[in-house]
Amino acid sequence: DPQTDGRFARVLPNGRLSVPAAVRRRMGWEPGARLKLEETERGLIVRTASQGVSEAQARYRAMLGDKPGSSVDDFLRERRAMWGQD
Repeated sequence: DPQTDGRFARVLPNGRLSVPAAVRRRMGWEPGARLKLEETERGLIVRTASQGVSEAQARYRAMLGDKPGSSVDDFLRERRAMWGQD
C-alpha cells in the first residue's frame, strides 16, 4: 500500500513534513538531520548536507578538471606560504 510503505510523506498542521520511518531508516536520516530542499520543474529533491557538498564538488571538478593548483588544499598551501606559515 503506497500510503504505508514509505512512498508518501504528510504535511502536518504546523507545516512540518512527516517522513515515514522506513524512508528515514533507508536514507540514514537521524533526528535533527539537516536536509536541503531543491525545487525543480518535476518536483522536490531532498538531499542531505553531505550529498549537497558532494554535488558541489563534482560540479567544481567538472568545471576545472584536474587543473594543477585548483584544489582547496592547493589554495590553502599557497595562502600559508604567502603568510609565512609553511
